[in-house]
Parts: sequence; structure tokens; C-alpha cells
Amino acid sequence: MSDIIREVDEELRREDWEQVWKKYGKFVIGGAVALVLATAAVVGWREYDKSQRMAQGSRFAEAVARAENAAVPAEAADVMAATARDATTGYATLSGFREAKLRADAGDRGQAIAIYDAIASDTSVEPLLRDLATLYSVRMQIVEGDPSTLGARLAPLTAEANPWRYSAMELTAILALTGGDAEGARAIYAPLADDLEAPQTLRARAAEMLQALGDAG
Repeated sequence: MSDIIREVDEELRREDWEQVWKKYGKFVIGGAVALVLATAAVVGWREYDKSQRMAQGSRFAEAVARAENAAVPAEAADVMAATARDATTGYATLSGFREAKLRADAGDRGQAIAIYDAIASDTSVEPLLRDLATLYSVRMQIVEGDPSTLGARLAPLTAEANPWRYSAMELTAILALTGGDAEGARAIYAPLADDLEAPQTLRARAAEMLQALGDAG
């Protein structure tokens, strides 16, 4: 390749344009053709990807409609499970969330928790949705789960930048109470009740819990 460039440079210095074109025109044409083919490939892939996403969206919408018309929650959950198996990552995740809720509605909390945990541990899923799955999983285990173990799972979600921070903090306070740590619960409820950026309903619940804990103390 360096020899070609050197020869081109020498030819240009002699301004022998005709000779240059005779010798290297085929490379220019080849490069232009390659560029056109590459551009066509990119455009073609984008169109294909768009059509696939539209098709996936349609199938997901149809599955949701079938699930809503199902006779019982378990049957609806089966519909969403089948959709999750056949869908791409995004719609598979959404189908998983719906299936988990329907499994819980059908009384199968263990299966619902397993689905949420599978989503939470899937690194191909968006972090936002993984954290939400963790939140749902912990919430379903509040009563029978180990407070320290569940609290450890929630800890990363209580970071200031996490969009699920306030819900995670509230669940952490509940876990503290179930573990007999009233002071730990107060330490969480107090800033929640005063945080103007927290959802109003959550702030109200935190204030009520603080009052109840104060009376108990």
C-alpha cells in the first residue's frame, strides 16, 4: 500500500493526471463502490431492525391482550411466559415483569420471586429494570425473608442517583422494623418525611410511621 501511495505522489508531482487515472482509477472506482455498498448495508440493516422491532411490539401487544382476556391469572401468566421465550431482550423483560405479577396473583409467589430474581441477575437487561426487579423481589419477601439479606440487596438502590431510591429506602425501613431495629427505621423515615423531592404519598407514610414509632417509644 505504501508503494502505491508513493507512486501516486510522484505521478501527481509530474501532473500527469491521465497517467494517474489509468494506473489508479480502478482503485478509486473500487473504493467508491465499496462505500456505496457499505452505505446500502447500513441503511438495509436499519430498516430490517426497525421492522423487527415493530413486529416484536405487535406480538407483545397481542400477548398482553390475550393475557387480559384469560380466564384465570395462571393462564394469563402462561401467555406472557411464552411471549418472553420468543421475544427479544426488551420485550422478553417486559413479558417477564407481567408474568411475575400474574404468577403472584395466581398465588405462586415463589415463582414470581424467581422471575424477578432472574431479571435482576440478567446483565443483558437495562440496569434500571434490573433494579426494579430487585425492588419487587424484596417487597414480596418482606414478611418471610431475612431482613439483613434483603437489606443488603436494597443497599445499592438507596444511592442518591438511583431512580428507585425512595422506594428502596422505605422498604429498608420496613426491613429494619421486621428485624426489631426501631431506631434504624426512624433514621430512615425521618429524612424521607422531610425530603421535598420524595413522592408526596411516600413522605406522608414516613411521617405517619415516625409518629407511630414515637408513640411506641
